[in-house]
Amino acid sequence: MDDTDPMTAHLRPTSTRPLLGLTVLVVEDSRFSCDAMRLLCLRSGARIRRADCLKSARRHLQVYRPSVVIIDLGLPDGSGAELISELSVTSPRVEVILGTSGDSFAEDVAMAAGADGFLAKPIGSVATFQNAILSALPPERQPNGPRLVSDDPINPDPLAYRDDMAHAADVLDDTHSGRHLAYVTQFLSGVARSAGDNALHKAAESLAEANAAGRPLQSDLARVAAMVQDRMTDRLAI
Repeated sequence: MDDTDPMTAHLRPTSTRPLLGLTVLVVEDSRFSCDAMRLLCLRSGARIRRADCLKSARRHLQVYRPSVVIIDLGLPDGSGAELISELSVTSPRVEVILGTSGDSFAEDVAMAAGADGFLAKPIGSVATFQNAILSALPPERQPNGPRLVSDDPINPDPLAYRDDMAHAADVLDDTHSGRHLAYVTQFLSGVARSAGDNALHKAAESLAEANAAGRPLQSDLARVAAMVQDRMTDRLAI
């Protein structure tokens, strides 16, 4: 099924909702980051679908063809760059493929894999979000005339952040390998940065550095696990 066909063919972009008629597949394991994407799509007129891992995204793409795919590079079952590379050579090609991450090196990785653009986390600007998509679309898919952009702050649901903490707690409880630990530290660092949770971000970064350097992990791991538990029970964590 082509998501750009029956349900959205009658929709045309406007100056206030320039992404009307587009369906965005967000491949993202963080519920907090995905809720930010939901709000960005809502303000822009786009429909949104979500996949939380590579397997789920590939299953989705066997049935639907979205207009835009936004792919986080750090996923629980592999690198989002793998999916970017696959989609960039698939025919018919998805109109817009964007990578996203909070890591400084990730843009180069995404572009080398074949992405049309990159969104650095946290994505707090409606204009930045819209520009990244519109700049990769053909002229006939873009709104005529100037756009009217409301850049009011994007405030994802704090409950989504608690859901991310619950996911991290499950992974930490089942951390038996360096790969799992590398994933959960990357996940926590990115989510905490997006939420403005500087204390958790620094703690996750410290744990990642200790793991990479082969240093003892017990102290850093216990500190991160305790902070995650605190945020699962504290409604005012962010």
